Amino acid sequence: MIMKPPLLLVAGAKGAVGTTVAAAIAAMNDSFENIRPWLITADWANPEILRKAAFAGWDLSDNPMSHRISLQGILLPEYFGDYVSALDAMDVRRPPAEKTVWRHHIEALSQDIRELVNANPFHQPILINLLPACAVKNLEACRTLEEIYQKHNPVDFPDLAYLMAAMACRVPIVNFTSNAVECPLVLQEAKKVGIPVCGRDGKTGQTYLKMVIASALKARKLPVEGWYSLNILGNEDGRNLSNPEKASGKLANKTDFLDEILGYPVGERRYGQSTHKVSIEYYPPRGDQKESWDVIDFTGLFRMPMTIRLNMQLRDSILAAPMIIDLAIWMNALSGMGRTGLVTELAFYFKKAIAPASPIAFQDQIEALRQLQQDVINDSFKKEKTGETLT
Repeated sequence: MIMKPPLLLVAGAKGAVGTTVAAAIAAMNDSFENIRPWLITADWANPEILRKAAFAGWDLSDNPMSHRISLQGILLPEYFGDYVSALDAMDVRRPPAEKTVWRHHIEALSQDIRELVNANPFHQPILINLLPACAVKNLEACRTLEEIYQKHNPVDFPDLAYLMAAMACRVPIVNFTSNAVECPLVLQEAKKVGIPVCGRDGKTGQTYLKMVIASALKARKLPVEGWYSLNILGNEDGRNLSNPEKASGKLANKTDFLDEILGYPVGERRYGQSTHKVSIEYYPPRGDQKESWDVIDFTGLFRMPMTIRLNMQLRDSILAAPMIIDLAIWMNALSGMGRTGLVTELAFYFKKAIAPASPIAFQDQIEALRQLQQDVINDSFKKEKTGETLT
């Protein structure tokens, strides 16, 4: 097996997260030390594979990539000014026109993928879904893909067209959005065509630390009586999530896992209702530097009440970008190993565990990731012994 550098095919390429990923990819070759320390996969992946990563994709904006980075205001010019030519040369295309039928939508995207792959023959393509949150669609109620196509409009749920096009071209898939597109039918199709899939909803900041704290409280047998979480976002993601219908999927992803980690419904026994509350507020002055507040109420010996107050001011895209590059590297390696269908061992990166077998608690997710890393390394050694090489 020859492991090629990844070609990230990004749906939503010029949003806040997409442009930050693009800047990181552009800087990888000659400013590797500005990127490498924040990549988990740098512990085992060949540095040359990371350095040669490439970026392409789709976006509604026609502005050059460097201009979009400036507009987002996440990175100062000193961090991408040397790469303007490389950034503006990235092949980012307009998505298929709206109001097309599914078949036309998927065919147009498939043609784009084939052209991008042909233009980058020494890279392994990976689809990265960064499209905005959309209203929740219940794909699981459908028994066939045709039924999905009949009941849903590609304009309302474009994510599915990108996934189907990727599968048609046998391209591994990363779903970093909150959109529930990995229904059983889609995952079956992924196994059928022989590609790995991972998702859903990148776990960048507050939810990541919530998982860590919840796992720690459970390990110390300190019952949680209530947990209030407030998110303040000022970027396009925050504006989009100010629509309650579009926020519902994100809120579910940020809420469901806590009871699963703790092993009991928070608040139900004492108050007769859930006392795990999550709110998302759009607050433009905060920009991409999201802020979160958590109030965690728990009890100790003799049921004595205690509380934790946690305030975080984080940079959403700065946290997300290395995770996305990591996931592209993982999917690249796993594709070479012949993994197909949902990769549950990558639950560490995501808010929502899609399959029942996914590890939930922090220590379980770390152990699953460590084992996956060992599997990748063992597979590499095995192939080296048999004469196959990594480049």
